[in-house]
Amino acid sequence: MMTFSSVLTPTIEKYLTLKRALGRQYAMEERVLACMDRFLAARHADLNAETFDAWCLTLQHLASGNRRGYMRQVRNLCLYRRRQEPACFVPDNRLFPPRHQVIRPHIFTDKQLARLLEVARTLEHTTNSPLCPENMRLAIVLLYTTGLRRGELIRLTVKDYDPRERTLDIKESKFHKSRLVPLSVDSSHEIEYVLNLRKLQRFPVVAESPLLWHRYRGYSGGGLGCALRAIFQQAAVTTSTGHLPRTHDFRHGFAVTALLRWYRAGIDVQAKLPLLATYMGHVSIVSTAYYLQFVEPLAAAASTRFADHCGALITPAPTGGVR
Repeated sequence: MMTFSSVLTPTIEKYLTLKRALGRQYAMEERVLACMDRFLAARHADLNAETFDAWCLTLQHLASGNRRGYMRQVRNLCLYRRRQEPACFVPDNRLFPPRHQVIRPHIFTDKQLARLLEVARTLEHTTNSPLCPENMRLAIVLLYTTGLRRGELIRLTVKDYDPRERTLDIKESKFHKSRLVPLSVDSSHEIEYVLNLRKLQRFPVVAESPLLWHRYRGYSGGGLGCALRAIFQQAAVTTSTGHLPRTHDFRHGFAVTALLRWYRAGIDVQAKLPLLATYMGHVSIVSTAYYLQFVEPLAAAASTRFADHCGALITPAPTGGVR
């Protein structure tokens, strides 16, 4: 836990303790509050309208949505403080910068996925990453077929893979939730191929070594993200706006693909949503719904199902118009 030194130190520490007792990590929120705490401590001041506005001016280098997030975290602290100090300052969120525009997720097509795998296969083996092609192919396969978060993928170790049950043990992920993720036969074969290759080349395969291993350590989140963006660029895979996809788009695609599969099979989607939420490590189906953007393939599938079940009940309008 970080050290605080402003007049708000007791309040911040109690606030973070409460949130973590509720099962939240609050690492990012702690960094935001530490930033505000250092600002106040340097001025030997309390938080009020004047110091809050001055602190916000130090955030001008951030995008509006990020500034809004920082300001919202401080406001939440003030709301907590007001329980004990009713007269304390609370920022007016109506004056906060606008939110980021929601980014439309990119759903990878089968052809795009094939190009990504082909590019990954042709990558060079380097000193720092002697299994770069194999690692990148495995990363793409697991992200696409399991919907794992990037952080979950890079934290996987050899012991987290059970070859007999064909599962991945995801430990203490977001909201401190752990889960077992079943794998397809092909995904399991990809993992076993890479592990066998590591054995043959005498690279680490001990239980604690990273599943995505390169020289001396595993990948960082930023390192994996950069490597995947390079593959997107080389494979000429772009979004509808001409930008490169995000690593997180694999997770979007997994959720949407699952929903489409159920729609087309005539399965009760609402009954399946709790299963998808559990598989993806969500607290509730509300979180899962965030990924189920109403993209065109999903709209077409929903319309087709509605027509199949209710089309006969709809009476066409008279061609002569209303008299």
